Amino acid sequence: MERNYDKELLDFIQAAPSAYHVIEEQKKRLLAEGYEQLLESANWTIRAGGKYFVTRNGSAIIAFRVPEGTFRGFMIMASHSDSPMLKIKENPEITVERAYQKLNVEVYGGALLAPWFDRPLSVAGRVLVRTEQGVAARLVNVDRDLVLIPSLAIHMDRNANSGHEYKVQRELLPLYGMAEAEPLLETVAGACGVKAEDILGHDLFVYDRQTPSVWGARGEFLSSPRLDDVQCAFSSLTGFLESAPGESIPVHVVFDNEEIGSSTRQGAASTFLEDTLRRVAAALGLTGSEYLQRLPQSFLLSADNAHALHPNYTDKCDPVNRPKLGGGVVLKFSGNQKYTTDAVSAAVVRLLAERGGVRLQTFTNHSDLPGGTTLGNLSVQHVAVKTADVGIAQLAMHSPYETCGSGDTAELVALARTLFSSALTETGDGVCILGSR
Repeated sequence: MERNYDKELLDFIQAAPSAYHVIEEQKKRLLAEGYEQLLESANWTIRAGGKYFVTRNGSAIIAFRVPEGTFRGFMIMASHSDSPMLKIKENPEITVERAYQKLNVEVYGGALLAPWFDRPLSVAGRVLVRTEQGVAARLVNVDRDLVLIPSLAIHMDRNANSGHEYKVQRELLPLYGMAEAEPLLETVAGACGVKAEDILGHDLFVYDRQTPSVWGARGEFLSSPRLDDVQCAFSSLTGFLESAPGESIPVHVVFDNEEIGSSTRQGAASTFLEDTLRRVAAALGLTGSEYLQRLPQSFLLSADNAHALHPNYTDKCDPVNRPKLGGGVVLKFSGNQKYTTDAVSAAVVRLLAERGGVRLQTFTNHSDLPGGTTLGNLSVQHVAVKTADVGIAQLAMHSPYETCGSGDTAELVALARTLFSSALTETGDGVCILGSR
């Protein structure tokens, strides 16, 4: 690819330690590019040639552009803002024998737990604060090494290297300070410039502070917190902003709560995407029937990172479909439609990849090791469009520090750019023409 986006990606990730920060950083980029924010609670006035975005819950976002003429359909790319973390509970301080304070947490998502030990951590998220008008949300990042989860010494657990089942309530509670340390909400309040007594609610998470790194014999690898799925959210937005005007409406989507099943009002199983597309169509004067006519001429790329061939566990991969780090975008298949790619959508993605100069590799689960689900098969229950699942190959998925191939971000950006610049025309059941500028 002609451009490497690694530094931009890593700068974005470091500026976004929580899902709320991911969306805030995306809003900043969209506003800088002249996009207008719409409110779900207000009337929408949309004009041809206009550029818009809407958020929900401060943790999900949809951005779109309106062509100058009649549009054929919607070209959509969806990713998610959240990553597996440790969520801070209410009344978080626990005092230990008048010596220490630790924080009461629970696991958010399907996290790999062992890598959370013995590394610098901090706290970020949002607080809801009392104002003269009512309540307002404030983002917060305690931007310093604040907490750590210490391992138990090998001398006190001689079987530590023989396999261990972690008890979160006992073993994953971060050490915060000595017994006399100020309450956590006072530290949080100081970090976002409010009074602790004015905090009426919080969604706070413990996050990994380790600095991202490009490494390997030839700099082949990139490691960072939260690659899954901030890497896809970054790539989608970048390709969206770089795309050319076309005959469809390009739609950049970032949902929240994928890691816990997407069944929230800002998740992929919600009506957020459907609500937005219907309101766009109505604001442009389309009837309900005319909106439905656009869906067969629409396409959705569900973008969530994929499992790469592991150098130490090659037996965990499918015998044939074994994507590698640095090998380009992964097109994901599943016979039970946990991934939505089928023959039609695979053909469209392969054509998009050819036009964008993007390398593709394929992933299927090992038949004896069923995988999880992602965004696509939940989104299409509300917006019935042709859909394919893609992502970037990575190792250590759901670890606080994940690894991918350096340069692969550019491949996904190029695929997104090509998608958003294209239009789809359906000429028969399963037969379509892909046009682009």
